[in-house]
Amino acid sequence: MSVSTVCSVLLRDLTDGSDVDLVLLVREAEVRTRRDGAEYLRAVLGDRSGQVAAMVWDGLDRARALCSAGCVVRVAGRYGVHPRYGAQIVVRALGEPEPGSYADADLHDGPPQPAARMEADLRALLATIREPHLAALLERLLGVGSPTWERYRAAPAAKRYHQAYRHGLLEHSLTVAQGVNAVSATFPGIDREVAVTGALLHDIGKLEAYTPADHETIDLTDAGRLEGEIPLGYFRVRSAIETIDGFPSELAQAVLHIILSHHGSLEHGSPVVPCTREATLVHFLDNLGGRLGSFDRLQKALGDGERWSGFDRALGGGAFFARGRETRAGAHETARAA
Repeated sequence: MSVSTVCSVLLRDLTDGSDVDLVLLVREAEVRTRRDGAEYLRAVLGDRSGQVAAMVWDGLDRARALCSAGCVVRVAGRYGVHPRYGAQIVVRALGEPEPGSYADADLHDGPPQPAARMEADLRALLATIREPHLAALLERLLGVGSPTWERYRAAPAAKRYHQAYRHGLLEHSLTVAQGVNAVSATFPGIDREVAVTGALLHDIGKLEAYTPADHETIDLTDAGRLEGEIPLGYFRVRSAIETIDGFPSELAQAVLHIILSHHGSLEHGSPVVPCTREATLVHFLDNLGGRLGSFDRLQKALGDGERWSGFDRALGGGAFFARGRETRAGAHETARAA
């Protein structure tokens, strides 16, 4: 690559028609075939502010060698916003970035607050669970030093749409549980401790369904594809319950039903629909947390002066932000510095 310096701009700062020379993380890469039979490479490249499609039409062998998922690549080309396909970079040249030419932290997204603060909040919430069997279950799965805690703390919550970064599962599960904890005091008839326990454990199957947090990219594992995160989570929690002497069967059923039904409907992957107050509450707070997480993702990708995102599949439309990316981006920068 002939250019000797690398621009320090983020993807969210690019404008239609601008030339780019960037170091980006390869999140996906796939060789495709055009209608005329010629092959090209379509990659998804990203930094901490978002991601963009990149099209490589020439030099396919070199592009294929450089653009494997998880690799860092230097890209020169032109950025444009296609009226149908959205933002993309037409690549002119690819290369390996020079050592010291980029900061690794600029390539990875993350939560708006430090993991240590989220862990402290989780420990405070766990201390409110007085029912001894539920407390024992949470200690087995989320206790400091337990086999699953460090993985739970570091794991992502999703591959793409919300909290798709390190510590994302902790962030998502904690916010859902905090919401459940607060709403339980408003509506009568809810067993708060069952609901909070279910909220904290509802996505624990993602520990096996997604690649570990130390991987450069997030993807489904073989177990995630073959079994699914809900059955994996159900099996893990049920196995833990069976190691606790005297765990009441009805209490076990209440917690396990939350895990099995938290997607809300059969067409969305739940083998059963929510049939209890606690499961219904967790489902709606889980759905709310995921949708609001999509707003966070979109807001971070806004350019200067922008208040509308483009069409987003998770939301089914565009998202409007009265203050642009000021509030969310500031919180993110604070967390990265902490």
